[in-house]
Amino acid sequence: MSSDDPRGVLLRAEDDVAVAARPIPAGATIELPGGRVTAREPIGLGHKVAVRDIGEGRPVRKYGQIIGFASRPVAAGALVHVHNLRADLFERDYAYAAERPTVPAPDRPRTFRGFLRPDGRVGTRNYIAVISTVNCSASASRLIADRFRDSRLRDEFPNVDGVFAITHKGGCGLPFEGEDHGILERVLAGFARHPNVAAYVIVGLGCEGAYAQHLVETRQLTLLPPPGAGGAKGRHDGGPAPTVLNIQEEGGITRTVEAAVRAVRDLLPAANAWERTEQPASKICLAMECGGSDGNSGVTANPALGAAADLLISHGGSAVLGETTEIYGAEHLLTRRAVSREVGEKLVRRIKWWEWYTGVFGAKIDNNPSPGNKAGGLTTIYEKSLGALAKAGSTPMVDVVEYAAPVTKPGLVFMDTPGYDPPCTTGLVASGANVLVFTTGRGSVLGLRPTPCIKLATNTPMYERMADDMDMDAGTILDGEPVEAVGRRLFDRILEVAGGEPTKSERLGVGEEEFAPWTIGPTL
Repeated sequence: MSSDDPRGVLLRAEDDVAVAARPIPAGATIELPGGRVTAREPIGLGHKVAVRDIGEGRPVRKYGQIIGFASRPVAAGALVHVHNLRADLFERDYAYAAERPTVPAPDRPRTFRGFLRPDGRVGTRNYIAVISTVNCSASASRLIADRFRDSRLRDEFPNVDGVFAITHKGGCGLPFEGEDHGILERVLAGFARHPNVAAYVIVGLGCEGAYAQHLVETRQLTLLPPPGAGGAKGRHDGGPAPTVLNIQEEGGITRTVEAAVRAVRDLLPAANAWERTEQPASKICLAMECGGSDGNSGVTANPALGAAADLLISHGGSAVLGETTEIYGAEHLLTRRAVSREVGEKLVRRIKWWEWYTGVFGAKIDNNPSPGNKAGGLTTIYEKSLGALAKAGSTPMVDVVEYAAPVTKPGLVFMDTPGYDPPCTTGLVASGANVLVFTTGRGSVLGLRPTPCIKLATNTPMYERMADDMDMDAGTILDGEPVEAVGRRLFDRILEVAGGEPTKSERLGVGEEEFAPWTIGPTL
């Protein structure tokens, strides 16, 4: 493949398919390492073309791994997609901790300017949050935050990035102190304690199952102590109790809003007292997500993010990967990189749980990819998973944590989450991630306050079409730029954003509607 006119990408010599780096017309000759193949039909951008004849029932490989099995004979040069490829079950060799890689030392120390909190974590933003414990207080919480949308707020309090509302559709109709109650409280506490949140108020209705005082007491929530006042024992030691308002006790929405607005105004001077200082790259906890994926996600943006994650981890930082349903069929590549058999087995237990969980509802994990994914060239969950896993880079997997659990270890951490973008990113951010990189091939537009979201496009046509939403273009890899070079540019962008450079979603004001805690059980 020449760099000036690329048409197809063969990722491994043993692969049965190449990926279209641009639309390929029928009859075109595709030059590949070791030979050429003639397209028998049009091959769309990101779609797959067979590089050799494949017999019915035979495994089909991409990334050097099985992505499915031919459902009928496939001739060299034919389109390989849903009409001739199926996701049969197959055994994976987990080989726990058999291929644990080393982490290279960084070339030179890198830093960014962030808000150092008393527990040693560092904020990349400095927000005040209005936290709703139940959907019944969501509108009131939104009205409170709306009172602080005026741009003059930044003139008076330049170190405060804004006031935002955390609202959701749950908080009641769930088993009290059951699994969903625990998940919701873990998520809300994770956002309250987030290094990007300087202060918060909590707003409830008063009769909900997940009532506000239970959250405060169970999760031992306090506010940050004033800048410079804490740090010896940790962020929440010695801080004041948060303001908790219940609409029924306050006398309705209007009185609750006015009381909360006064509380937020009282918090603003202390929040503004926090200032950015020079901090090491090790203080970045990076959340990694892919959504609206296409056939080039695993060729360009995801490998570039993996390269950036490797660089961050070499500096002592953390990178958190989620989407358990979207590593299905590729999980053996992570278990081999686990630091121990125990860590690898934790991941496999979550895979087995998902097989049980989806079966309870008569669903199959291969209901994923979505129609949009398939239109972009992805065919099976195995193919999607292998491409998604490229975000994990090449370092050891140091831990597997439950949904929204705090991430405390440096290195690559896996979090058990759904594949659906809003609940997945909500869990990742609740863990304390202070930067989020979101790769997309079809054009997802997600943001999630209080964490800045960098969107990385997999292909240049989409990047140019959605330039107001995309922060970087990894499609240059299809034109010959090395993955490692794009990864280094992305790492530089992560440091810039961590230091205060706004992302496209932040400029557009996106990031409040996407908060969506995972709900596992029934609504009662």
